[in-house]
Order: sequence, then structure tokens, then C-alpha cells
Amino acid sequence: MIKKVPAIIKVIRPLNFLIVIFSVLVSALICVKATYSMPVILAAAFSAAFAASAGNIINDIFDVEIDKWNRPNRPLPAKLLSIKNAKNLYVLFIAFSLVLAYIVNITAFVIALCANIILFFYSYRFKSVPLLSNFVVALMTGLAFLYGGIAVGNIGYSFIPAIFAFLINGMREIVKDMEDVTGDSLNKIYTFPQRKGYLASKYLILFMGVFLIAATIFPFIIKLYKIEYFVIIMVFVNPLIVFSIKKLFDDHSRNNLRKISFLLKLNMIFGLTAIYLGK
Repeated sequence: MIKKVPAIIKVIRPLNFLIVIFSVLVSALICVKATYSMPVILAAAFSAAFAASAGNIINDIFDVEIDKWNRPNRPLPAKLLSIKNAKNLYVLFIAFSLVLAYIVNITAFVIALCANIILFFYSYRFKSVPLLSNFVVALMTGLAFLYGGIAVGNIGYSFIPAIFAFLINGMREIVKDMEDVTGDSLNKIYTFPQRKGYLASKYLILFMGVFLIAATIFPFIIKLYKIEYFVIIMVFVNPLIVFSIKKLFDDHSRNNLRKISFLLKLNMIFGLTAIYLGK
């Protein structure tokens, strides 16, 4: 079993796990009004992270044949981890997410239950529907921020970071679909890039990027966030969005698309930092 630990860590996607924890923590700290319980916030953060990892695991289980082409080094297609082991890990992570959510409050439990169900059906059915699959993943990412607000009983301030996360992850999901076009086509997975082509996908990402840049400036204009927010947004976040889109139009090779996907994920961290420091 010890030999399988690296494969288990890889299938969990530790960076994504940490990003979800960070997202819920930042959202909770942004939304908190007065007294709060850090153990409850941590329970919410880990509940969301376990649910997200469970979603990644079940996705890998359903995609094992596709990943033999798209991502042959992943633990399941590389046979570093068996399907049975992955299923057991999936059930365990679902249990962790629900128990921790129940510790937070009943609303968190209901949301965690619904999120786990949606993530299952995403892998089972939704991901074969163009754009719906991207929408579901982006929605789940944005939900992590609403979850942080629920943990401290003040969901209002979590909507802006949720919208930011929704948009930037929507862009990233389409980039990932562009990266996987060949493997998806072979396995009859009809994503937006597979149906409409690379150029239409690039313009869709461009449209979302322009809208996102405008959306990042709006909270400062209405004085919701301080100058620290504006500086980070204008120095890091928006230039990185522009740079990513430029790289996308210059080159849509798999290697370059992988780099763009990473840049968008990194930019989400910059955006959350801006919101937290500019509160």
C-alpha cells in the first residue's frame, strides 16, 4: 500500500486540493463580520477540498480509456492505481466531505451533498455536453467561495470572488478541452472545441477574458475594495489574463495549452490575494 501513496497523491491532485482550501478560507475571512470559529471554517475548507478531490477521482475512473491517449501518465491509465482502489478512495473522500460539512451546519451539508451528486453526474453524463460541462466545473469552483460565506453566516461578500472564480475557471476549462480534442474525438466526447474548432474556442475565451477584466475593475469603482485590490488586479491579474489570451492566439499546441491552463490557475491565486488584501 505504501508503494501506492505517490499514485494516491497524484490522483487527488494536491495543488487543486490546496487551492480549494485556500479559496474557502479566503472567502470566509472576507465575509466574516464579528466572532467566528476557526475550526468550523477549517471544517468547511477541508469538506470542500475532499468533495473536489472526490470529483477528480470519479472523473479519472470514468475517463480511464480517454486518458490512455490524453494523459497516459495519470495513475489509472498507467496502472499505478487500480480502479478498485480509486473507487474505495472516492467513497472515503465523499464520507469525509459530508461529515465535515455536517460539523459546519445543515446548509453546508446540503450543499456538499448536492455538489458531490453534481460532480458524479458531470463525469457520468454532463461532460459529453458542449459548454454544459465547462459551466458545471466553473460553477463548482465558484461554489467554494459561497461555501466560505456560509461557514461564517454571511454569504453576501462571497459573490464577487465566486464570480471571479467562475469566469477564470470557465476559461481554463475550455483551454483544457482544446488540449484534449484528439483524445476526446477518438472516444466520442463532443466538447465545444471538438465541435466548433480552435478558432471559435479562442474567441469564446477572448470574450470571457474581456468580460472578466471589466468585472475585476467594477468592485474598485464602486469602492467595495481598497487600493491594494486595484494595484494587484492591474499589475498581476489583468496583465496575466491578456498574456494568456495572446499566447492562446499565437499557438494552440498541447504543450502551450498546458502552460496557459497553469497560468490561469495561478491567476486565480493572484485574484484571491487581491480580494483579501483589498477588503
